[in-house]
Amino acid sequence: MTWYGAAGRTPLGPSDAPSGRLRDGRAPDDLSLVLAQSVVNAVGAVGGQAGGVYLRSGTPGLLRLAVLAGLPGPLFRPWWRMHVNRPFPVAEAFRSGSPVYLSDAEDAMRRFPQLMAGLPFPFGSLYVPVLRGRAPIGVLVVLRAATGDEPVRPEDLHRIQDIADELGAALTGLADGGTCLEWEEEPLPVQLPAESSPPVRIGRFEWNLDTGAVRADDGLGAILGTGRGGFPGTIEALAARLAPEDVYGLWALARQAAGSAGPVVRRMRLRGPDGRSHLLEVSGRRDEDAGPGGHLTGFLVDLGIGPVVPEAADRLPRGIFSVDRYGRITYLNRLAEELLGRARAELVGRVFWEVLPAFANPAYEDHYRAAMISDAPVHFLARRNPPPWLAVSLYPGHDGLTAVLTPTEEPAYAPGSVASPGLGLGSPADRSAALYRPVALAIALTEAVTARQVSRVVTEELLPAFGGRQLAIYLLKEGHLYLEWETGFPQGFLDRFDAVGLDARIPGVETLTTGRPIFFESMQHLAAAYPGIPMDADVGARAFLPLIASGRHVGSCILGFDQPRGFSPEERTVLTALAGLIAQALERAQRYDAEAALARGLQGALLPHRLPVVPGVGTEGRYLAGTQGMDVGGDWYDVIETGSRLALVIGDVQGHGVAAAATMGQLRSAVRAFALGGHDPQEVMSGTNRLLIDLDTGQFASCCYIVMDPATGRTHAVRAGHPQPVLRHPHGTAEVLELPGGIVLGVDADASYPVTELHLEPGALLALYTDGLVEEAGIDIDIGVERLRGTIAGLGPAPLTETADQVIRRARQAPDRPDDIALLLAARWTGQDGDADAGRAGPAHTGPAGGFGTP
Repeated sequence: MTWYGAAGRTPLGPSDAPSGRLRDGRAPDDLSLVLAQSVVNAVGAVGGQAGGVYLRSGTPGLLRLAVLAGLPGPLFRPWWRMHVNRPFPVAEAFRSGSPVYLSDAEDAMRRFPQLMAGLPFPFGSLYVPVLRGRAPIGVLVVLRAATGDEPVRPEDLHRIQDIADELGAALTGLADGGTCLEWEEEPLPVQLPAESSPPVRIGRFEWNLDTGAVRADDGLGAILGTGRGGFPGTIEALAARLAPEDVYGLWALARQAAGSAGPVVRRMRLRGPDGRSHLLEVSGRRDEDAGPGGHLTGFLVDLGIGPVVPEAADRLPRGIFSVDRYGRITYLNRLAEELLGRARAELVGRVFWEVLPAFANPAYEDHYRAAMISDAPVHFLARRNPPPWLAVSLYPGHDGLTAVLTPTEEPAYAPGSVASPGLGLGSPADRSAALYRPVALAIALTEAVTARQVSRVVTEELLPAFGGRQLAIYLLKEGHLYLEWETGFPQGFLDRFDAVGLDARIPGVETLTTGRPIFFESMQHLAAAYPGIPMDADVGARAFLPLIASGRHVGSCILGFDQPRGFSPEERTVLTALAGLIAQALERAQRYDAEAALARGLQGALLPHRLPVVPGVGTEGRYLAGTQGMDVGGDWYDVIETGSRLALVIGDVQGHGVAAAATMGQLRSAVRAFALGGHDPQEVMSGTNRLLIDLDTGQFASCCYIVMDPATGRTHAVRAGHPQPVLRHPHGTAEVLELPGGIVLGVDADASYPVTELHLEPGALLALYTDGLVEEAGIDIDIGVERLRGTIAGLGPAPLTETADQVIRRARQAPDRPDDIALLLAARWTGQDGDADAGRAGPAHTGPAGGFGTP
């Protein structure tokens, strides 16, 4: 295992490991060691090949990868950060507090398509939340070979769950001791233990050639199978355990060594009693005490099959090199040295894509990731400089990869700058990318409704999948391209290309006007094709994609890459298809934006901008739009003066958008007309119900209508499928009223709506609201209503403005509100407090600044 220290958690080099201490003399910190050991244990317990731990960071909702074992960190940088709201298994395990087990790519694609967009390879994975008490503080992850249709074995589930529980307990202990469990740094790379292999054994013997006497140590007896002290001490005993050809070879070697004028060393291989080959090294010298035949000293070394492999690999007509799980070269055969143009001494111990230019292209990163996390071979082409090209095959194993290199002819597709995959859909990476990326992006785009949301999805899903670093999206409006979204470009660089006409000769315009994607493998190619065009970098590559939906021009998209790269036919096809999906999503978003603007205008015009000021009664209203989908809806409230009485109205039309806002406006007008016409509450509700049915909008609505006499407090209430109001009494207690009511409006023309008479004492407060205020996913609505009742009771006799702000505050702070919220408060004051009471009620803040603006 690699060791780390507390200060910066810098990985230690080999020279530091034996002492277990950092260069500055301090020991590794406890948090790093606990995390590293847990990952190593988890990977080993379930037969994994890599793993890691995510921990919470100082940024709310953001997890960071704290430890990564068995994989090279730079290749997996896009997954170092994970927001808990993202549709990924790590986030799901953290949010739910329950494990997520994925047996293979098909299972992962069905449940988490966005994961497969970035890692479209055949592998299985396990994600177990790490808890401190009942609260998740991290996620333990193990990657392993796909199991196909076979579910994860129960014993594996128990093992990894036990390790996650132990890790949670250990982290809890560290936190109780003052250790901060928030992670803000890069992940710690941890080396996994290699698979076990037979230990190296060495046996020593001395042989008197005149007498044939052999003195052997216990090591030789162990290798030859005679046991401790069981070797008979004669050369015949040694020869009896060797093949005939090895016996004669041994004698020939002995005579050659003994006959030399000076000391000499010779080697050969002997077959042991178990059939395996062992290395024999014999050194001879003249020794008068040993007689004229001489004296030999020998060592018999049992290395298993290890020494045979390099010799066999050197004889193969293919280049072969092996790397460990971090990409560090551990062996090259002779032909690999020739093909790569580098000696073994220069390469062993170095990361191969860092020291070999032929493999240092971002276009190959998907292949490396596929080989590192799957158990299937990966094949691709790499371009040498000078040629020939190399056909590369990567064969994964527990401890690393073996690469096989074969010289090959230049493929039909050969970019002029750098190497490119070019093997069609032959490798798992190519096949999976072509299958998963369009599907995953399409799924993500269905959740985006605004142009900025579409752009954000493209940034989060498309760029990591292709290794891009820059993105710009332009939308066509009135014959000009306007910059809608950019990321990764130098600040202000794209300003000069904003609002350009369609007659400008720049690639972002020409890709749209011609309908043809344009790819530049390097910035030099771009500069040659468009002389004089400003460029933000001298290196890199660009892809210009037309955004065209059903023949309608929407805009153009620019993808930027930090390094030169080729674009294979498969990549060009996939990118062109994705551009079509993006165009359709943007066109839909533009229609949404137009509809949203209209709906906001309707709602702004239909909701009351100021509530009437009535002696003896204070009113205050609030409106909050939902944060999902169309950000305007059909919730409304109103306060109507009807002679000496005051009518309080709140309602909620089903759905969102222009239709809901328009229906809301019609219902508000109807209620107001019936109320001002002198109708009693039952007639107001019944008439509004029949009107909604006659409109035939296909929508229904809930409503609560209350008429109060400010002078006497006499009140009549009627309810149509709406949440019950909350009443706070003058002495401070609050209750949820139990008003009988009828069904929602717009369903039954003959529905009846009973009226309930109440009496509001001076100092009482009435709260009317829509269900968005008390509904929360996974929680019974009664709990939300009770929470509202407790909030109103606890606020006491504060000014209505402050009370409304406090009631709405919790909802305003929620990042995810699926529904709109309307709130109407009404308080009856005592007559003696006249002027003071009016001040306490305050003006009705219902305009855009304080009433129905979004938070």
